[in-house]
Amino acid sequence: MAGLERRGPRQQLAGVDAIDQALRRGERLRVILVREGLAADDADAVLERARAAGVRIRRVSAKVVHRLSHPRPPAEILALVGSGPGGTLDELMAGLGAVWLLTGVRYPGNAGFAIRTAEVSGADGIVVDCGFGRTERRDALRLSMRADWFMPVIWERAEVAIERAAASGHRVIGIEDVGTAAPWEVELTGPVAFVIGGEEHGIPESVLDRCDALIRVPMGGFIRSYNLQAAMAGVSAERLRQSLLGSGAGD
Repeated sequence: MAGLERRGPRQQLAGVDAIDQALRRGERLRVILVREGLAADDADAVLERARAAGVRIRRVSAKVVHRLSHPRPPAEILALVGSGPGGTLDELMAGLGAVWLLTGVRYPGNAGFAIRTAEVSGADGIVVDCGFGRTERRDALRLSMRADWFMPVIWERAEVAIERAAASGHRVIGIEDVGTAAPWEVELTGPVAFVIGGEEHGIPESVLDRCDALIRVPMGGFIRSYNLQAAMAGVSAERLRQSLLGSGAGD
């Protein structure tokens, strides 16, 4: 981890002026999305400066850029500041936020939805430990709505990821039915590596033993567990509540 600087959360910039100002301040933009067919001299000038700075630029449909835009009415050009696609496992663990570790997933669809859930919640990135080949990985990323454009998706063994997470100062929190605390009873803010298991066997014992805490999402039905991305969403929402409202565990 030597030489890696802790990074803050990812942020969206919307509109030519905001992106122009960020470039002039020397901020590192990870990717810019531009609506296909956008014709504006000021946008062209900003994009040229961004290219010179090594920023990845993607032309996307109006539907995509409008759906992703936070402001309303939607902007025609968006940029991402902070952790973005690519990078190494150590670079991912240099972040200040949440990292997700998905282990033992069997179906590309579930992996894709989990990757999307991690991105939507503002995670620094996700590590996926599974036996997928190239085709299955491609399908998972497609079903994630290309979340890998905006955050790192790293394919690595769970044991390696947990070792790096612990070494970088992340608390490792498992989400499993053997957990004894509800999400709101545990401090979820700060650098955290959340671990969630696959559809059939959950988190392996060897990985559970490395967790600093185990939480269980409450269930009220007859079926024994949520789908993994539903559990992720519940925990992510509680982390956001604690972070945005300044309300820690037990409040």
